[in-house]
Amino acid sequence: MSQATRILLSLVSGLLIGIALVAVDAKVAIGVTQITQPIGLAWLHGLQMVIVPLIVGLLVTGVGAAADAARAGKLALRGVLTMVVILWATTILSAVVTPLLLDLWPLPSAWSDALRKALSGAQPVGTVPTLGQFFETIVPSNVVSAAASDSFLPLTIFTLALAFAITQLAPEPRERLTAWFGAMTDALLIIIGWVLKLAPVGVGALAYGVGARTGAAAFGALLHYIIVVSSLGFLVLLSAYPVAALFGRVSIARFARAVAPAQAVAISTQSSLASLPTMLAASESLGAAPAAAGIVLPIAVAIFRATSPAMNLAVALYIAHWLGVAIGPGALLAGICTAAITTMGAVSLPGTITYFSSVAPVALAMGVPIEALGLLIAVETIPDLFRTVGNVTMDVAITVGLGRQRTRETASV
Repeated sequence: MSQATRILLSLVSGLLIGIALVAVDAKVAIGVTQITQPIGLAWLHGLQMVIVPLIVGLLVTGVGAAADAARAGKLALRGVLTMVVILWATTILSAVVTPLLLDLWPLPSAWSDALRKALSGAQPVGTVPTLGQFFETIVPSNVVSAAASDSFLPLTIFTLALAFAITQLAPEPRERLTAWFGAMTDALLIIIGWVLKLAPVGVGALAYGVGARTGAAAFGALLHYIIVVSSLGFLVLLSAYPVAALFGRVSIARFARAVAPAQAVAISTQSSLASLPTMLAASESLGAAPAAAGIVLPIAVAIFRATSPAMNLAVALYIAHWLGVAIGPGALLAGICTAAITTMGAVSLPGTITYFSSVAPVALAMGVPIEALGLLIAVETIPDLFRTVGNVTMDVAITVGLGRQRTRETASV
């Protein structure tokens, strides 16, 4: 049985046990939450304790990988810049579309009230800036203080500056520092792996409390969450078709036929890396020069996650909607910047690790409590399908665009 299946089963079991015990004796059922809630929160804190150093390590190594890719030549640099533009564009798209979706199809008030009571102990972490304070505090005066107070956007800006500074060092110290951050990241991922082995216990404990306090509303809310967040991934996936049509000058129908085999592999494996051979075949069939596709696609698979910032921001906005946390312009802008920047570190990680390490900084930057992530991580399997398929589709779209552009430039010389 896979880890994702075990976590999902613990979620369902915890909810059902909580619902059943309330039906038998509500007073006893609520009393049991005094035991289960601390257990669940202790597990969640085990994940949370590594977020700050993990994000620092991932950003440094991610920027280093992007810089190394850009040094490979003009085409590689153009590819990296294109990827950065798309990441910011899809993040802004999510910031606009997610609130609209939640306005058009809000979580039923009865469910929302019940869930809010179930997570009544969830408190915002860090300082949420107003629009004016956003610009005033975006550059930290004290990076240690920013890390200690979970002020993730200023910490991210400092880490990004540090990462780019490291890329300007001479080769030997650059490689030594990058290797150090890489080793630190690997060690932290081992700790996360240990914590995730206890996920069935932690998720089950959290789910029991939600089930005892909300009843069947929890199942409806989780389904609502899956549909809303998956919709953002599907929207990014759809946007790859006009990108291929406009940037690569291929018809949408032709692109759809060519990319379908890669999408099928992505669905069956939930891995962009496993889809790489079919992605290369699709790109070349659409007219991308093999040499160009051989440069752009590996870079895309290594550092580019087209759906990640949009879906990560959508998760944070959904939790805010769920718990009734007002998101002002400053908080939203902090979420956009954090989501777009930290996605550079979300590379080659298992889905459960990627989910928490990518979403938690965005939520914390916006002042959104992260306790709900302990439950939502259990149903990430379905949204993760849209993440993978959307990433693969956009990878092929930009490869076709850059590859055909390179072919035209070569032909005109």
